[in-house]
Amino acid sequence: MSWETALDEKIAAYLPELKWVKDEPLSKHTSFRIGGPARRMAFPRSTEEAVILSGFLQELGVRTFVLGNGTNVLCPDEGLDAVVIVTGEMDGIDRLDGDEIAAEAGVSLARLATFAWKEGLTGLEFAHGIPGSLGGGVVMNAGAYDGSLSDVLTEVTALWPDGVRTLQTPELKLSYRHSIFTEEPEAVVLRARLKLQGGDGAAIKARMDELMERRKASQPLEYPSAGSTFKRPAGHFAGGLIEQCGLKGTRVGGAEVSVKHAGFVINTGGATCADVLKLIETIQKTVLDATGVTLEPEVKILR
Repeated sequence: MSWETALDEKIAAYLPELKWVKDEPLSKHTSFRIGGPARRMAFPRSTEEAVILSGFLQELGVRTFVLGNGTNVLCPDEGLDAVVIVTGEMDGIDRLDGDEIAAEAGVSLARLATFAWKEGLTGLEFAHGIPGSLGGGVVMNAGAYDGSLSDVLTEVTALWPDGVRTLQTPELKLSYRHSIFTEEPEAVVLRARLKLQGGDGAAIKARMDELMERRKASQPLEYPSAGSTFKRPAGHFAGGLIEQCGLKGTRVGGAEVSVKHAGFVINTGGATCADVLKLIETIQKTVLDATGVTLEPEVKILR
């Protein structure tokens, strides 16, 4: 019996309410709009469903990937012979005593920032325009405009193969685009707590609006992309180096170095994973040859 059939039977018997989809195109669930079918895709709505599903996947030795909003990933054209767990339906948010917020991994950072503003809490304005989910943001320690999740995270609950654990801030190993979850990708972030501060609602909203206008003015938000393609190299800005090398507008198939912001590789229409990878390689080689700086992809490349 194939793992797909065995898993289908277990889901039908023990998780009949779980949304479970066969051969689902990854392009429908990623901001790049690129990627072939995942052999199976699951949409758990609760920690309990996620834990039970994880147990089945371990028992059968099934390869697994986790997606939040799919905003920082590049998926292969041939798809994935795996189960992709999409956390988007785990999206609860609660205000706790004082100025803390607890939220599930699937909530978008934009919605989380809006919730904080409506509660009169400051500290998440930077996240308003980040398109990813809280879970993905925790994994990558998402940040922008001099703010990052490491500034406000107090604890994270995640599912490891040996069970659910809650980690406090020092255990999260947070640094630039890094956390313990980049070291241990088998873990699935379930929820997090954030410590904010009381603030003036009008000032919080004004700051959010200001940052969104800056994003719209400087980033190619009108095209599918995975956000910033490369991490910021020490002492430099990736976009500046790429522009310095005359690479704005460079294309491979439907993939293009944005003429609006050279730090973004965009899908102008019909781009494939192969197109994007070839363009990334071209950028890296050109920048290294011209400047001696190695650009490391920020986008997570699934294979």
